[in-house]
Amino acid sequence: MGRVTVDDAAQCIGRFKNGALANLEATRYAPGRKNHIHLEINGSKGSLEFNFEDMNRLQFFDNTAPADRQGFADIIVTQKDGVHPYVGQWWPPGHIIGYEHTFVHTIADFINAVAQGRSVQPTFEDGLKNQQVLEAVEHSAEKRRWVKVN
Repeated sequence: MGRVTVDDAAQCIGRFKNGALANLEATRYAPGRKNHIHLEINGSKGSLEFNFEDMNRLQFFDNTAPADRQGFADIIVTQKDGVHPYVGQWWPPGHIIGYEHTFVHTIADFINAVAQGRSVQPTFEDGLKNQQVLEAVEHSAEKRRWVKVN
C-alpha cells in the first residue's frame, strides 16, 4: 500500500502504488450487522463481492457481458468438486460450510506446511505489513492527512 488517509474515525482511503484506490470502513455500531465483513472489488471490467455473513457465496458482475445479460451472478463457491480447496473434505457439492470449518482449515494448513517443510501462511512479515498499515491509519486519523506506508 502506498498512502493512507482517514476521513473520520471509521473510514479510510488508501492508494496503492499502481494508483488503485481502496475505501475501507469499520464500525462496531451498525444496527442489524452481526459479523458483516464485506469486501467488494470494482474494476472497469466487473465487480466481485464477498460478505462474511454469507460466506459460501460470491457475487460477480461481468461488465464485458452483453447489456441484456448483465447483472450480479450468485456463485456458490462450494458448488463443484475440486474448485473450493477444502469442501471435498466435508460435504457433497453445493452443501455449505460454516465459520467453524475455517478453524479446522487453518490448523490443517499449519500441519501440512510443517510436515512439508513449507513456510506457514500468513508469515510474520505479512503480520508486520498489516500492523504498519493499521499504524498508518491511526497516524492519518490523528494528523488528518495522507500518511505514507513503506
